[in-house]
Amino acid sequence: MIEVGSLEFAQARLQSRHGERADEAAWQRLEVAREFAALLDAGRQSPLHGWFIGITTHSASHQIEAVLRGHWRATVAEVAGWMPPRWRPSLQWCAPLPDLPALQHLLRGGEPAPWMAEDTVLRALCNAAPGARVAALAESSLGALAGPRPAVEPRNESRNESLMRAWQAEWQRRLPQPLRGPDDPLRQLMATLQAHGAAFAEAPAGQGALLRATLKARLTLLLRRAALEPAAAFIHLALCALDLERLRGELCLRVLFPRMFSPARVA
Repeated sequence: MIEVGSLEFAQARLQSRHGERADEAAWQRLEVAREFAALLDAGRQSPLHGWFIGITTHSASHQIEAVLRGHWRATVAEVAGWMPPRWRPSLQWCAPLPDLPALQHLLRGGEPAPWMAEDTVLRALCNAAPGARVAALAESSLGALAGPRPAVEPRNESRNESLMRAWQAEWQRRLPQPLRGPDDPLRQLMATLQAHGAAFAEAPAGQGALLRATLKARLTLLLRRAALEPAAAFIHLALCALDLERLRGELCLRVLFPRMFSPARVA
């Protein structure tokens, strides 16, 4: 009998969830839906139906993004719960990844957007004066992101580069064992994601979909190679993040730019 909380149990759950992910045919059925309501109907009948929970035809873009961040956090918690206890802290640390750009904006003294004050992760920073936001972050559950780092980040740094470095340092600290050599699936995952980020930053306009498809193929191959390795859980989450990013794009495009999908535009 497979024990709950073992790598064998986690691998069985990961394989099951991986097999349930939307294939390209399912994505194409979503992409051809011209109106937002039609997209919602198609999505609720697709393998992605769970991520449509909480989104209605009246949802604004910031509400859609809040729902998707919530689904991401729930997915991280679920995957962490499958794994042996010693691996859970590093997996749980993946939950705040979508919040890094907004956190970086606030830490640099940016004006809080109205939706940020409604977010449980960002509310404390929104309520603090710009000069006190690093201290507010340090006192939160994400305190590891607060230091050691300057209160004011260089303006020439990318939107979330400095916080990503802090996030990665804490992630590695939470790992129950050091990264191994070049054949370590976790090290290969890091290298794959870093290479994608570098390529994406330099890519000409219009290449995003191709780069994401390439990343998806590489992650899928890594997942096959990482059977019964703890890295499989992180690779699965990376694939889930790609799907959520793609879904976010489809949803927000139709809400923010409905005229792009109007019959006159299509004609």
